[in-house]
Amino acid sequence: MNAEERKRSEREARLAEEVRREFARRQRERRSLEKGWELNMNFLAGNQYCGIAPDGEIEEEEARYSWQCRRVFNHIAPAIDTRCAKLAQVRPVMTVRAATGREEDLRAARLAGEVLRAVCEECAFDEVVSRATVWSETCGTAFYKILWDASANGGAGAVRVVAVPPFEIYPENLGCEGVEEQGSIMHAKAMPVEEIERLYGVRVPGRDIGEFSLSPYSEAANYAGGGGGEARNVLRGCEVVIEYYRGPCADFPNGRLTVTAGDRLAYDGDLPYANGERGGRTYPFVKQCAVEFSGAFFGGSIIDRMIPVQRAFNAVKNRKHEFLNRLTMGVLAVEDGSVDTEELLEDGLAPGKVLVYRQGSEPPRMLGADSMPAEFSYEEERLLDEFVLVSGVSEISSTSQNRTNISSAVGLQLLIDQDDTRLAVTTDSIRRAMKKVGRHILRLMRSCAAGSRSLRAAGAERELHFRAADLTCDDVVFETDNDAADSPSKRRTLIYELYGMGLLAGEDGKVSDETRGRILDALGFAGLSGSGGLAALHRAKASEENLRLCSEEAAVDFYDDDAIHAEEHTRFLLSGAFGGGAAEKARFEAHLRAHEEQRKKKAAADGAAREDQT
Repeated sequence: MNAEERKRSEREARLAEEVRREFARRQRERRSLEKGWELNMNFLAGNQYCGIAPDGEIEEEEARYSWQCRRVFNHIAPAIDTRCAKLAQVRPVMTVRAATGREEDLRAARLAGEVLRAVCEECAFDEVVSRATVWSETCGTAFYKILWDASANGGAGAVRVVAVPPFEIYPENLGCEGVEEQGSIMHAKAMPVEEIERLYGVRVPGRDIGEFSLSPYSEAANYAGGGGGEARNVLRGCEVVIEYYRGPCADFPNGRLTVTAGDRLAYDGDLPYANGERGGRTYPFVKQCAVEFSGAFFGGSIIDRMIPVQRAFNAVKNRKHEFLNRLTMGVLAVEDGSVDTEELLEDGLAPGKVLVYRQGSEPPRMLGADSMPAEFSYEEERLLDEFVLVSGVSEISSTSQNRTNISSAVGLQLLIDQDDTRLAVTTDSIRRAMKKVGRHILRLMRSCAAGSRSLRAAGAERELHFRAADLTCDDVVFETDNDAADSPSKRRTLIYELYGMGLLAGEDGKVSDETRGRILDALGFAGLSGSGGLAALHRAKASEENLRLCSEEAAVDFYDDDAIHAEEHTRFLLSGAFGGGAAEKARFEAHLRAHEEQRKKKAAADGAAREDQT
């Protein structure tokens, strides 16, 4: 090893050590938060007799007496299931709004919307949102990571969106609320050594690591499994990969990304993606919270509020069952030495049992049992109401039961609307996150997709052909066109009313093919929008020819609809998307003249055919 290689090796080792030191500091800072998330996961799974010990670890709570009931009556799990089911309806339609009313902006917005929808279907975005929502409901926060997979599509590359749990994200400042406002962010994850070598070309020895704590197995053996040293949350043969993202600054105008695997440096360079405003570089993360806190990076979970109520409910139900056991089995009073107490303890008082006691002593007797105190029922009902208050999910939504005196349809609908209102904070966070993810997707497609691309969306009869430069992301705004508080039936009813009032028709009083397709898509019948739509096929073919004519000649086919093709070619020439020179313009003019000549020939042939028939 020469001096230059030795110097580079020392620099890489020093940089990797700095990253590990910074990662250890951030781990210590948010240790209490992680234990709170682990406690939430335990309560959601039904392990509700555990707590955070003074040393900060999750430990099992021992029963005070051996006879005490320790059953779990889990009301947290159905509440979270109901919330996730209601939040699953929050799927804003991916549309893009044009910056101005000019034709080129309208065309760019329409193209960006189609590309966005196709990419979301390709990367199964709905499933990613569902996984992220489960994490945010459990721990309070979840993240989306938007990255470019260069090896996908045969090396052409594709956008990938993954849900990242909060355990893997380590911000620089826990009191800074926004992702973009952070000076740096770490993404740490345990990965198999084979995967590390495939991705980074770095060979590291594997070890056993805690899945969430990212600590060696010797320290993670008692991790959140109810104690007892269970190893179900331990990953074998892995190593911790730390991605250290630092935002643009004076020293690093394009930001900096440093990746370490164990004690080895895997990568060091600029932030990889131009995914910020106006082509800038920023973090590839988007945050989603169940309950946002002021002055805190991580949000809160409803489970945090439900845990005290759940503990009290378990205690009331178990004490109630113990009292019922005393009522049914009784408590026997026995004079000392009058009977064989060991036999009595073992067999109890079975029906027909002959009980022999010492002559002259008091016979055993049952102590009088009082009736069930009404306080048990009152406290149980009060805690059930508190579950509704804290979780934001009423019995109408969770169990379809109505304990109120309301029986009218309007009144019941108002109760359901109140449930939706309680979820407004969470649904707003989901909509904001999806809007940011959509912007990241469009910016990645523009900066990373080289040359012409082809995508196919579900229900489309032809592939979507476009150039990355056509996605003018800075000129469009990603927006959602549905309200999370509205049910699908409400949206369908509104569409029917708009259709009946004629607001969806054009100047000729007819609904265009494009509008008809959007209506069917909004109603959930997107597959029907392309049936018999020859005009849509001709427009798609003309759009493909627009891209080809920018670089080469394109022949005019006999089966082309010349009027539609001429309209699409002219629209492209008049829009700002056409930036060609005299040669490209000449090709378009020759192509348009060919369509015009073919249209005249077809018209002449049709006229001759009609004369022959007469």
